[in-house]
Amino acid sequence: MRILFMGTPDFAVASLRRLVADGHEVCGVFTQPDKPKNRGHKLVPTPVKEYALTENIPVYQPLKMRDGTALELVRSLAPELTVVAAYGRILPEDILEAPRYGSINVHSSLLPKYRGAAPINWAILNGEETTGVSIMYMAKELDAGDIILQKETPIGPDEDAQALTARLADLGAEALSEAVAAIGNGTAARTPQDESRQTYASMLTKEMSPIDWTRSAREIDCQVRGLIPWPCAACELAGQRFKVYRTAPGEQTGAAPGTVLSAGKQGIQVACGGGESLYLTEIQAEGGKRMAAAAYLLGHPLEV
Repeated sequence: MRILFMGTPDFAVASLRRLVADGHEVCGVFTQPDKPKNRGHKLVPTPVKEYALTENIPVYQPLKMRDGTALELVRSLAPELTVVAAYGRILPEDILEAPRYGSINVHSSLLPKYRGAAPINWAILNGEETTGVSIMYMAKELDAGDIILQKETPIGPDEDAQALTARLADLGAEALSEAVAAIGNGTAARTPQDESRQTYASMLTKEMSPIDWTRSAREIDCQVRGLIPWPCAACELAGQRFKVYRTAPGEQTGAAPGTVLSAGKQGIQVACGGGESLYLTEIQAEGGKRMAAAAYLLGHPLEV
């Protein structure tokens, strides 16, 4: 099939790579503009652009989607199908409807749950035990189109958002391969979403970082895993600010939430709500590097 692909981050590369491997004719790639790295002047291409160029696929980086130029470009490329995966742009209806088979999206949740910008993070933040990917036809409303197929997977107890994103990228590519084949042979399902079950996964903000030690140990662990790699859970202990990257279950305690109970080889043990505690096992002190808490304590002992 002749396919136009739209995507930007690493998550999308797996889907593009699978379309190429399946032998489809990827006639072009739309991706976000190059951005400066580390506040410097050097512009860095998106992961999707980097991969597309290695396959000699034409790359386009339109700045606007509604002034008619992007639509004309889509029409000139004449795709039979547009595939979108984490592109980061809202597409107008005329662009969605331009290809013969319309436009489909690789979304990293089991829709209608977690529509929106950060479905993987919110699944972990909310303590979900399972998640998955959905391949859907795109519609005017955000992530509201009919479902072609879904694949479910458990969320590992220690899995953070970064690791889960990598795994769902591969699962999404697998699902996309099946969906495109079904569209091509006329067997693709088209199941409307149950609007009564929809939830929204809003963008992450820095305001979500501070740890509230009155919450349960599990809730705090979900916060830590769900906010990696950005904005990261953060706290202040013994006058020092830390980002927290990994935790481990602690012990029962009667101490007030936020009390540092121990600091040693197991990490920094802090009292949480509900009479529980949590070990902070991987941290980053302000101005320092990410490291095991035990290694940090060797040079920076905490008073308990």
